[in-house]
Amino acid sequence: MMNSGSSEHKEWWDRWLYKEDETAADKLVEAYMPLVKYHVQRIGSGLPRNVSKEELISHGMSGLYDAMKKFDVSRNLKFDTYASFRIRGAIIDGLRQEDWMPRSLRDKSKRIEETMEELEQRHGRYVSEDEVGHVLDMNGEEVRKVVTETFFSNMLSIDEETPEGEREETYRASIEDTSSPSPEDILVQSVSVSELAEVMEQLSEKEKTVVGLFYQEELTLTDIGEIMGLSTSRISQIHSKALFRLKQALLKKENF
Repeated sequence: MMNSGSSEHKEWWDRWLYKEDETAADKLVEAYMPLVKYHVQRIGSGLPRNVSKEELISHGMSGLYDAMKKFDVSRNLKFDTYASFRIRGAIIDGLRQEDWMPRSLRDKSKRIEETMEELEQRHGRYVSEDEVGHVLDMNGEEVRKVVTETFFSNMLSIDEETPEGEREETYRASIEDTSSPSPEDILVQSVSVSELAEVMEQLSEKEKTVVGLFYQEELTLTDIGEIMGLSTSRISQIHSKALFRLKQALLKKENF
């Protein structure tokens, strides 16, 4: 059912659903802006700094308005859940349509992937960021940063359609719920259980905790930092190192 939140919200919903009152629509958009900003923060945390947060918010608001127009109150579904689906979908669609990753970043990412593959074939094991950086005359931190910022592009390449929605949707646009796999679930399914287990075993306890809180508990990096008593920048670094390991697992699968 719709989560009206308060009698005032219910009044706005009634005016919007039954009278298409634009003033009520504006009030609802304002009320659900924190939901838009939440998804912008989560998606934006893995994107290059050149990606405008204002643009992401704009895409998210389009998704929110789309959700308001298409929400079916007769379905046993909270509006927050349905809106999250649409908001994420609109942000992802917007990113797909824009050339958000600079050419220089694409070039670095390609060089890192090629070097990573070459070193792994040579040594027969996963290699570290520092080893990759040594070959490319980059430090390990720079390698992690590039991998983190390009990791999202791998996720955007997943175009499996979801079984619901009036327009073409993908699992990339979905949120974690009981009816459809989350993007992270699909990532997990894209590599073998043994490969993922091997990768997870290589992570430190802090890395495992950050990955679990971010992808399973849906917390932001800032929230995780507060829980673990670490700065957001430190949590971001830990998250980046974990993504580097996951990237290796993905590349390994692609090469078989």
